Amino acid sequence: MTKLLNNNTELQEALKLHQGGDLAGASILYNKILDEQPDNIETISLLGTLNLQAGNLDAACVLLKKSTELKPDNAIAHGNLGSALHASGRFEEAMYSHKRAIELKPDYVEAYYNLGSTLQALNLPDEAIVIYKLAIDLNPDDAEIHNNLGNALRKSGKPDEALNSYRKASMLRPHDAEIYCNLGAVSQGLGNLDKAILNYKRAISLMPDNAKAHNNLGTALKKQFRLEEAVKSYNRAIELSPDYAEAYNNLGNTLQSLNRLDEAITSYRTAITIKPHFAEAHYNCGNARKEQKKFEEAFVSFKRAITIKPDYAEAHNNLGITFQERGEFVEAAACYSRAIELKPDYADAHFNRSLMSLLKGRFKNGWQEYEWRLHTQGYAHRTFQQPVWDGSSLNGKTILIHTEQGMGDNIQFVRYLPMVQARGGRVIFECLPALVHLLKNCAGIDAIILKDPSGKLSEQFDVHSHLLSIPSILDTGADTIPSSVPYITPDSMRVMKWRDRLGVHDKSTKIGLAWASSPDNKELCHKKSCKLNYFEAISGIPDLSFYSLQKGPASAEIHNAPKSMKIINLDNELNDFADTAAVIANLDAVISVDTSVAHLAGAIGKPVWTLLPFVPDWRWQLERDDSPWYPSMRLFRQTKLYDWDGVFERVAKSLSGFSVCNANS
Repeated sequence: MTKLLNNNTELQEALKLHQGGDLAGASILYNKILDEQPDNIETISLLGTLNLQAGNLDAACVLLKKSTELKPDNAIAHGNLGSALHASGRFEEAMYSHKRAIELKPDYVEAYYNLGSTLQALNLPDEAIVIYKLAIDLNPDDAEIHNNLGNALRKSGKPDEALNSYRKASMLRPHDAEIYCNLGAVSQGLGNLDKAILNYKRAISLMPDNAKAHNNLGTALKKQFRLEEAVKSYNRAIELSPDYAEAYNNLGNTLQSLNRLDEAITSYRTAITIKPHFAEAHYNCGNARKEQKKFEEAFVSFKRAITIKPDYAEAHNNLGITFQERGEFVEAAACYSRAIELKPDYADAHFNRSLMSLLKGRFKNGWQEYEWRLHTQGYAHRTFQQPVWDGSSLNGKTILIHTEQGMGDNIQFVRYLPMVQARGGRVIFECLPALVHLLKNCAGIDAIILKDPSGKLSEQFDVHSHLLSIPSILDTGADTIPSSVPYITPDSMRVMKWRDRLGVHDKSTKIGLAWASSPDNKELCHKKSCKLNYFEAISGIPDLSFYSLQKGPASAEIHNAPKSMKIINLDNELNDFADTAAVIANLDAVISVDTSVAHLAGAIGKPVWTLLPFVPDWRWQLERDDSPWYPSMRLFRQTKLYDWDGVFERVAKSLSGFSVCNANS
């Protein structure tokens, strides 16, 4: 706008109105002048700038373009045209205008700044960084340029440099809330949540009505698992900006983490109402519905997310999970494969596809892809200087087998340790505390050590392997599973102790019961577990005695069990799995949902009936009532989702025959 103006009274009056903020009045006078002098370049440029300020972008672009044509060497006009084109979303044209302005006026700081902004809009952060640095060379005290340089550096994957730029900006302009928001965001990205929270709070202290700062504070608090505080921050952001779809989506995520699923879904739906094409909100809504076991609704949400964002790998993956839970395995596998096509290193999708292969008994492919579990989010990564074992001869070396996953997984897979030992090495097994006494004399183990919560090890070893990687390393298939039982032998002294406790002379058929999986994984627990009340279906069968092998919170259900169920509660007497194994050794059979108790009974060769959900864990495969893992196991499957009644009808019928056979034996 710095122009040599004609001594035109009307133009001076128009400029005065323009500078005073009376855009409408100034526009009238500018147009009047142009009616008389159509090529008055000063007036054309000023009217173009006025239209840019007023948001009349088409008119601004036309007028400013004309001003550059009338005076091609006017750097200011080219710069203003670039700003109008940028505001119109015409970024390529804007870039050329800003570059022309700089060619004409190499010290034009504002043009450098605007060119940097346009390059960022074109997703060219590296080029923007170069331009912002040139602008800073010309004006090192401009906080806005340092701030935008920080934005470009962050976009370019240079968070440490971005942090330095934001710090310089904050020193130059210490009362700018936006800069502190950016400092918070980059600190959060660097994993420094405490610093992020301090910066967000500083931004809020400077600008209490900054909805973005409250939203970002909520995100950092959620990462620190300060969920209730995060909810308050998101709610404040929404109070300040009721159409803030992202804040509603973030609030939904936090409510879902608090297991307040109905409220979470309400938040997601509000986000979608505000922003119908918000793919992430549809996806998150699908996750909440999946967690509620409302698979049809989850299916709709995931499909909608994919329609909006076809390359949304996570949505394809979770759509696959939804298909799988409905028993549509071909469709599920296709979804996992599509997710992997979109994101080849997507560990969760590889892992889910491996589970599909294993579920169908395709062990060779399944075991290989199962190794992706080690890269999934939340998996406890451990690094050692020693190499991972490749299956070659050990020749006297010491191998560390480290425990992973749950109790049942460890009980199931220690069967492979004799095969490792047979390769000529010394086997150290890192064991979960509750399994130490059970496995201390297990075949294939030379030394057993407790798993340290810190992950530290004092033992010396040459190579190592995860326990559940051994089938892949040894290239075992369905026909080479080491299935001989027992491969775990209960302690004889404990067996004798429990024989006296249970009453060996009692002639009734003794049945051990377990009805709930570990609560550590709430989704799996809900899927695998049933209520104790379902066992009432077998309580009327004569000559049966029931013993609870259930541990954890679900054992309390015994106190409200139907009176017809005469069940002896052993919960407080079972100190570890060695006790549980000794009890099972004195029973005639075990009936259990998919828990470590079922694995333990199978491992010691006791008859065990395992009750499975409609879509079971991979190890139980499909459409069979026996198990390649445990010769003494019989499988009872749901024939439709959540149909435990049908399972127990079949159990009751089979158990009547079992009781008669046992009485006559």
